[in-house]
Amino acid sequence: MAKQSYATSSLVLGYALCSSLLAIINKYAITKFSYPGLLTALQYLTSVVGVWSLGKLGFLYHDPFNLQTAKKFAPAALVFYLAIFTNTHLLKHANVDTFIVFRSLTPLLVAIADTTFRKQPCPSKLTFLSLVIILGGALGYVMTDSGFTLTAYSWAVAYLVTITTEMVYIKHMVTNLRLNTWGFVLYNNLLSLIMAPVFGILTGEHLSVFRAFESRGESWFELDAFVAVSLSCVFGLLISFFGFAARKAVSATAFTVTGVVNKFLTVTINVMIWDKHANGFGLVCLIFTLAGGIFYQQSVTTKGNAPALREMVANRGNDETDLDKEKQSLVSSPKDSRD
Repeated sequence: MAKQSYATSSLVLGYALCSSLLAIINKYAITKFSYPGLLTALQYLTSVVGVWSLGKLGFLYHDPFNLQTAKKFAPAALVFYLAIFTNTHLLKHANVDTFIVFRSLTPLLVAIADTTFRKQPCPSKLTFLSLVIILGGALGYVMTDSGFTLTAYSWAVAYLVTITTEMVYIKHMVTNLRLNTWGFVLYNNLLSLIMAPVFGILTGEHLSVFRAFESRGESWFELDAFVAVSLSCVFGLLISFFGFAARKAVSATAFTVTGVVNKFLTVTINVMIWDKHANGFGLVCLIFTLAGGIFYQQSVTTKGNAPALREMVANRGNDETDLDKEKQSLVSSPKDSRD
């Protein structure tokens, strides 16, 4: 029991550290390496190679890649790519606090989308109140943001739209395709890696990369940029591992609470390490927005409606099936794994 408790605590701690540091590391990486498209492509490559290698070594189980599934999954991968693409450009032009505020607005848009398009019941009074708090905090932050620029907030709106679409659409797609979590990670990152050169050409970023190589000549390598990009790639893979493992090790409520605490840690660390953050009133509005997120999680957790309960049980059943597959892969022989 003590060993199991220690293992669970380690997984939750690992997820908390990775999640709270990832946005700051990505901001640091994009500051030192100002090529968002190439940065995300390197992140996708690291995740694909990492998942494939760990699968071959028997440390995890992922669904095998096949062309038919890839064709069905391609629209979801496109939405995922656009969400990461806009996320990286947002971090390039704005601070981490702005990213967190707009990320916290997603429950509001998801609630509107569910009610409008999926014909779900209107939010309860507590849920509606929490969404109003989130919106009020976000508006207060925007009005006092000294770093406001049209470019930054254009990317923020684009990110908000794409991340909301991803949350609604990819959940539907993954449920239908019956992929396990590592299969989802593999397909998402591999297909996104294939798309990356196309977007690099469309945005003209490849020309900027070529000009940078030509202008710097033999001195193109910079140690601080290399370290920043490497950390970003490694943490991108680590959060997939710790997020997946922690979700299985603790209850859904505990996992959600950990996610909320991570945002507060991100804000705290961001304020402590550098000056790329909001002013005092902006930080108060940010905390107000996060508090609205806590109320929102409480409202949807205690709502207790039957459809939500059935969905939770179904998801838990899928997780247990995935876990059984991983256990089977760990005890199978190398020959069985190849077959």
